[in-house]
Parts: sequence; C-alpha cells; structure tokens
Amino acid sequence: MTELLFVKITGGNTILQGLLGGIVITLMNTFGALLVLVWRKPSERFLDASLGFAAGVMLTASFTSLILPGIEHGGFIPTFIGVVLGALALDIADHLIPHSHAVLGYEGLAQTRLRAVWLFIIAITIHNMPEGLAVGVGFGSGDLPNALKLMLAIGIQNIPEGLAVSVSALSAGLGAHFYACFVGVRAGLVEIPLALLGAWAVHIAQPILPYAMGFAAGAMLYVISDEIVPETHRKGHERWATFGTILGVMVMLYLDVALG
Repeated sequence: MTELLFVKITGGNTILQGLLGGIVITLMNTFGALLVLVWRKPSERFLDASLGFAAGVMLTASFTSLILPGIEHGGFIPTFIGVVLGALALDIADHLIPHSHAVLGYEGLAQTRLRAVWLFIIAITIHNMPEGLAVGVGFGSGDLPNALKLMLAIGIQNIPEGLAVSVSALSAGLGAHFYACFVGVRAGLVEIPLALLGAWAVHIAQPILPYAMGFAAGAMLYVISDEIVPETHRKGHERWATFGTILGVMVMLYLDVALG
C-alpha cells in the first residue's frame, strides 16, 4: 500500500522519493517537538529511555538497512570504507563546528560570538544530519521496500527525539514552550535537504551506493556512541536508557521482518 502510494506520487523517481521520505521523517520530528506544548514536563527518566529507544532503532537500522544491503550491492570493502568515512566526517564536524549539548556541554572550536541558543541548535542539527542522509541514500538505491522500512524506523525514533530536543531547549533556558518547540522543529528541517542530497548522489552515480550506505551508517553509529549514549547515561537513568535501547532494537527487527 505504502509502496504503491510512493510510486504514484513520485512516478518511480528515486530523487523525488528521497525528498518525500525526508519530508515524512521531518514531519514526525515536528510531531515529537509539538508534544512539548501538551506534555510540558516529561520526566528525565522517560526522556533518557526514549533516547535509548531512538539509539536502538538507529543502531539496528544501520546494519539491517544500510551496512548489510551495502555489502550485497558492492561488497564488504566499499561499505567498510564508507562506514569509516562517515564516522570520520561526523568526528571532524563534532570537533570543528562550535556547538553545545545540554549535558555534555560545549564542544568544537572556541567561539565567543555565537549565542548559546545557536550552539544548541547546531548540536541538534549535527545529530539529525546522518538520519536524513540515510533515508535519502535508501531511496536512491532503488530498493523501495528497504527504503520505506528505513524511513519508518527513522521517523518513529524522530518522535521521542523531537520531544527530547524541545524539552532540552527548555532545560537549557532557551525560552518559553512555543520557542522550545520551534527549536525542535527547526533542528529537524536539515533532514529534508540531506535526504534529497543522498538520493540524488546515489541516483547519478550508482557505483557509490555501497560507499554512501556505509557512510550514512558510520555517521549514525558515531552519533549513537559519541552523543546519545553519553547523554542518556550521565543522569543516573542508564538502566532505563538500556531497556529503551533494547526495545528500539526489537522494534526495528520486527519492522524488518514484518515489512519484508
């Protein structure tokens, strides 16, 4: 049903499918960010468990929807190179681009001119970049069923992420609930152009597909290990975050089996 709808809307154009996929996951992020308007004070334990869930989904999707299909398309070496390059790219961005996390604090090159709100938004934007890229690469591969699974997985984990971003914006003192919600929505918008970029790059150069899949997976794995896990284990809720991660893994595995 969903496959037929995507084909009907896009005419089978993988670039347009990537764009539509980016819009879908951004809308799900927006929904999560809007939740702060009605659920104003979710507990830190719940947020850490939710981010753990997001990490579990991303972790599993990195393998089932990116690394393993990449190996099938182009072999282990190109995919492995892509994973390394993706992780290095995020590591370089993490160390060079000034940004700030609610718990981990300031990272990147010294910068005194940027306001705290922008440092926070940049941090979340860096976090969301691999997700949009992964969805775009998935659609650009031409494997629509696998791309839809990846889109659904990223979209589902975007809901608690969007809420967590808005709540973190409030905790960081970035204004009232409406502005915090706006911060959460704005940070997720980067997923649309990156999904389009990923689909376009793979569409015009099919030989880069295993490299691109590995790159997106490596970037997501870096975000999980370098940011999400430390963020969820620093406030005494690591047990709940771990259970959330396990649940996320199982949900993604179920989607992978149920959607074929």
